Amino acid sequence: MSLHRGLRTIDVARRVGCSVQHLRDLERDGVIPPAARTPSGYRSWSAVHVRSAVAYRELTQAVGPVRAKELLQALHDQPLAAFLAMLDDAHAQLARERRDLQAAREAVASIAAEPLGEPRPSDAMTISELAEALGTTPATLRHWEAEGLLAPDREGSGRIRTYSAVQVRDARVVHQLRIAGHPIPQLRAVLRQLLDPGVSGEALHTAFRVRDQQLTRRSHALLRAAPALTDVLASKQSLIGPDGGHQDVDWSGERWTGPVGPGQPARVWSALGGGGQDPVDDGGGDGLGGQSAEAVEDLGQGE
Repeated sequence: MSLHRGLRTIDVARRVGCSVQHLRDLERDGVIPPAARTPSGYRSWSAVHVRSAVAYRELTQAVGPVRAKELLQALHDQPLAAFLAMLDDAHAQLARERRDLQAAREAVASIAAEPLGEPRPSDAMTISELAEALGTTPATLRHWEAEGLLAPDREGSGRIRTYSAVQVRDARVVHQLRIAGHPIPQLRAVLRQLLDPGVSGEALHTAFRVRDQQLTRRSHALLRAAPALTDVLASKQSLIGPDGGHQDVDWSGERWTGPVGPGQPARVWSALGGGGQDPVDDGGGDGLGGQSAEAVEDLGQGE
């Protein structure tokens, strides 16, 4: 029994919601396994390819395309423990970003509430002093200035930058919000409000709310990737034996079984399994290339 249902490239691309060329690029980069080939040389895809591409789509939203590629490449080529360690890191990164957001929210509220008092020349800081106090670099402070976030005074013939107490406060706010992942355009509105006490803090609240929504969407995407990753992993574990060779499987009525023991539920294997269909080419059209409608719909779960 063939484990390739003969899905065409166009079929998989439509199911995943990407272009045919993008699918070929994913194959080239090792994000999805190499497609089988018909005697005439056309690609013939299976459910494993669909689920790999779906997982990549969701992981891209969660961790970005570079990290998503690394995760899928590890899933296909690395030991299980190595892949799971990378997946744990992805979850941990999102958790760190949530903690950073909460810390920034608390820090900015505290900084904004600090009384500034009357400015004194002795309170001013040089760019090197401020960079050291913040744990950043003078180049970063100059970049913030170029972006309109900071406006230090200039003194002396060399036009040396100095930062007043108010400017130091602004730099502290920018630093905290940048750590929490806020984009620079968003910070301009926040700083305008800090400079005008008569204006409500709506921009600041909006900045935190938008960032929180971004993290929620990314976490949700990581969760949506889980079913596809699980199915791909199931196929890898059940089809590759201890010696790395292909394992024959048989249908027992409820589960597929083989030399490596009971396989995965029929839902997974019916999507991965054969039916003796001949592969079809990469051309257009709406055909399912031998894939049953039920199996294809099953592949769409969690998309």
